[in-house]
Amino acid sequence: MCNRLTSPPADMGGAILRESKYTPISANRSTTMGHHNSKQCQIQGTVAPGFESVRTLYEHNMNTWAEENTQLCVYHQGEKVVDLWASTTNDSNFSADSLINVFSSGKSLESIAMASLVGKGLLSYSAKITDYWPEFGANGKGELTVADLMRHEAGLASFSASMELEDLLTANIKKNTVGRIIENHIQKFPKGDNRKREYHAVTRGWIVNEVFRRADPAGRTIGEFLQEDIRRPLDADAVIGVKEEEISRLSKVSPLGLGFHFLESLKPKFLGRRVFHNIFQILTRLIRMIPAIRRGTSLDAPAPFKGMRSIGFFNERGVATGETPSANACCSARGLAKIAAMMSAGGKFAGQEYLSEQGWKEMHADPVKANMGGILITRFTQGGVDQFTESTPDSTSLERAFNHGREGFYGWMGLGGSIFQWHPQLDIGFAFVPTSLHVLDLLNERGMTYQAEVLNCINKLENP
Repeated sequence: MCNRLTSPPADMGGAILRESKYTPISANRSTTMGHHNSKQCQIQGTVAPGFESVRTLYEHNMNTWAEENTQLCVYHQGEKVVDLWASTTNDSNFSADSLINVFSSGKSLESIAMASLVGKGLLSYSAKITDYWPEFGANGKGELTVADLMRHEAGLASFSASMELEDLLTANIKKNTVGRIIENHIQKFPKGDNRKREYHAVTRGWIVNEVFRRADPAGRTIGEFLQEDIRRPLDADAVIGVKEEEISRLSKVSPLGLGFHFLESLKPKFLGRRVFHNIFQILTRLIRMIPAIRRGTSLDAPAPFKGMRSIGFFNERGVATGETPSANACCSARGLAKIAAMMSAGGKFAGQEYLSEQGWKEMHADPVKANMGGILITRFTQGGVDQFTESTPDSTSLERAFNHGREGFYGWMGLGGSIFQWHPQLDIGFAFVPTSLHVLDLLNERGMTYQAEVLNCINKLENP
């Protein structure tokens, strides 16, 4: 039986929800799972009137897909309109406030950190990295700009050696343990067609952290900035470098293996297939993409962490306590959605400014369209967040799948399912955080279903 979670407090939405036009509707209910021996899943939380279909979709997905613990939170016009969480496991500690590794969704947090310095005139996207970190220029890297780095065009997508976990502790980062490794590294760009953009899945965060602490007057790391300037004043749980006293709040992630995907692929949807794509669809897609991937990526790099054997390594305490901003931010959906709400409102929340107008504008400026990894057209701004746009007649089926349902959002998403994005035009802050990692859902189409339904709800409210 699914664990019964703590009932949501009476003030679930905080002062903003209580005083708003929205009156929360309880979502607490038990539902019988269609798998796993008919488990009972306790759906917890609230939704605002007009967003009932999001709750229905959430309940359906928890009943249908291979989910363990998930959180979903959405703000609209500064008000919390969706606040849901559920568990199909016996994890009695899981709640709406549990912290979960959101992997690459953390890239948007590091982008916000850099934008805060830009807004204060302490950093420029057009400046060379060596303007802040002269030693970085060793081995021919002297011409790289901050914007190059943020757009994944630094030629440093992988390092030739695995990182020691101890090197990533905040105190050791400040001793330049990571900086020296980066300084000595040589650029390596993808082959052919003068491609520059290659996904810096882990390394961008390490490099950005070094630039940040050199430009920040207090010499802080991104983890320290996040704690002092965002998490504490905004009351939003988003952590890079978890402290020992908060380790107990972490929920482990569980990657779905190839064997699981294969077995599920033998089932048609009407018989209860629990993954978004079957493995045969994925293999068909991958076979077409392999030549482009070979040209567009560096495939010979070792694992980023010493001793790492699988994605499950990210559950190690040593990974959580260090700072790898691009891949180990530990957050709740409530925390990310609140930060996203602040971003959707131009850097402000509840009358308080967290990111200056100038910093916000420059972060979202100059989106450049380019092929990434040889397979996918991305539109990264100079601040390092993707802009999801309407597909065109020239868009490939892959590009349409990537953008569909999240048009108008900025931000990014994480391996296996997390989403941290904002929609400035409609003033939406969105976050979805799962512990079950659907690593073969390459474009996060599973999480996109929630974004699409939120957009549908808002369209109905605005056009009754």
